[in-house]
Amino acid sequence: MNLLKLVFTILVFVPILSLSPPSQKIATASDGNIVWILNDLASSSATGITFAGKPKTVTCKYGKALQFNGISDGIFLDQMPLEGLEKFTIEIIMCPRNGGNPEQRYFHSGEVKGNRVLLELRSTPAGWYLDAFVKSGNEQKTLIEPSLLHPLDQWAHIAFVVENGKQETFVNGIKELESSIEFAPLHGGRTSIGVRQSETSWFIGEIYEIRITGEALNPSQFLKL
Repeated sequence: MNLLKLVFTILVFVPILSLSPPSQKIATASDGNIVWILNDLASSSATGITFAGKPKTVTCKYGKALQFNGISDGIFLDQMPLEGLEKFTIEIIMCPRNGGNPEQRYFHSGEVKGNRVLLELRSTPAGWYLDAFVKSGNEQKTLIEPSLLHPLDQWAHIAFVVENGKQETFVNGIKELESSIEFAPLHGGRTSIGVRQSETSWFIGEIYEIRITGEALNPSQFLKL
């Protein structure tokens, strides 16, 4: 190759190669937190994201949310954001809809049947109530109370906090339940949204945002509904 051809090759191909985007991570880091805007996940070019069904983009008061049909829509991430955390807060802004199955899972992180965190709801004709489950080693605890009902078809903020041998649930900034737990940090696994990892208990409704913080937040620090 003579000098003229070499110069031409560099001028033509180097700019083209520079347009190829680097591989992206699934999560967006914000002050050390993990923040997932669900509609952004749906349009992301990041690796490690797979979909069941076709979650739909819808407009809500926060911007663009992702709608799950309660039958076949879900997201699976090759990421376990609770990895190694001794304390954490999980927050979800979502709108459960009428007409779904009685048992619905909308956040499952960790192993399929082993150590894991599950955030769920129970849907009734009168409304829905929160169900939070943790399995860590020999310890497994559920926080659930059927009398703590919330209206369907309305946006809600969910928070689950684990720290210093205690777990707590909050709905719309109000503490609902608390229990002791001998919690050991989770390792391994992945995350599903809108469905259990075993592809059962599908969620019907919209989810706007999920935030995972490696600290035990108090209600004044929660996302604003």
